[in-house]
Amino acid sequence: MPPYLSFTDSQLLPYFFYFSQSQPVNYRPMIKKIVSLFFLCALVSCKSNSPVVAYKVEQQSVAKTLEFLASDELQGRAAGSPGIDKAAQYLEKVFSENSIKPYFSTYKDTLSNYPKTTYNIVGYLEGNDPKLKKEFVVVSAHYDHIGLAEKAISGDNINNGANDNASGTTAVTEIVKYFGKTKSNKRSILFVFFSAEEEGLLGSKHLAKKLKEKNFNIYTMLNFEMIGVPMKRDFTAYITGYGKSNMASKFNEYSGKNLIGFVQQELTYRLFMASDNYPFFTEFNIPAQTVCTFDFENFDYYHQVQDEFKLMDTAHMTSFIQDMLPVIEKMANTSTKEITLKK
Repeated sequence: MPPYLSFTDSQLLPYFFYFSQSQPVNYRPMIKKIVSLFFLCALVSCKSNSPVVAYKVEQQSVAKTLEFLASDELQGRAAGSPGIDKAAQYLEKVFSENSIKPYFSTYKDTLSNYPKTTYNIVGYLEGNDPKLKKEFVVVSAHYDHIGLAEKAISGDNINNGANDNASGTTAVTEIVKYFGKTKSNKRSILFVFFSAEEEGLLGSKHLAKKLKEKNFNIYTMLNFEMIGVPMKRDFTAYITGYGKSNMASKFNEYSGKNLIGFVQQELTYRLFMASDNYPFFTEFNIPAQTVCTFDFENFDYYHQVQDEFKLMDTAHMTSFIQDMLPVIEKMANTSTKEITLKK
């Protein structure tokens, strides 16, 4: 029972005594008092709950974004291609429609370490706490993929990259929509869609170095990668570099469920160093980790043309994104830096 509906015996005793009297009783004052009490309880309940409780991630919205990013029109979103430029325009629109400001002069952060012109898409939402807003939480995903295959399979040569990583990109767009609506973050949030991850983490290497030079005040980073299909485990997702910080245990605490677990493959294949969290870890020495639901057993088409929208489980994605909203909100709102590296 919620605390605002808890009553002690001493509180209830007068009412039981009142009802037990044999003489006629005027119930109106008591009924009025009880009704007023319940209205007060309801008001306290509304004020005490986080906005995330009432917010619902819509599966239709998840599917719409994912289907576009993984469509043939984008031709596999190779860094520096016309296809990824279309994706960049789409993501810029997501930012502008949800009151996310450009962190630099525009949303486009041109890579300095890649021969073709390509961009990270970077926006931020200022925190609402005068002190904590000086600290940043970074929420990210890479939106590039590997483009066209040299050999077609059944006439298809487009590496659509639905799971890798239109799925993670879609998750970040939904998180953008939530915070753009609620503005419930005390710390500032930097939202990043990285390019050229598939070329060797070039987008994140470029941005991490650039931000380091500007003395960027970062608390922690959470990166989304390949969340399009569920795992057959007793937890929903895992993080890379599980043992490097207390992030997993804090996420479970923040979500109130067994949301994050350990997968041996992330350690065996050194996945901590394989995605865009890693340059932020090396530059800033802060908890910077990737969350993922691909465990090498639940999806057969990594970097293959069959990685298409039709194989994605948007119901799973929607549920997972919904679970992550209170996690990210608490990351942004705790009075101290609760997520720390392990020594």
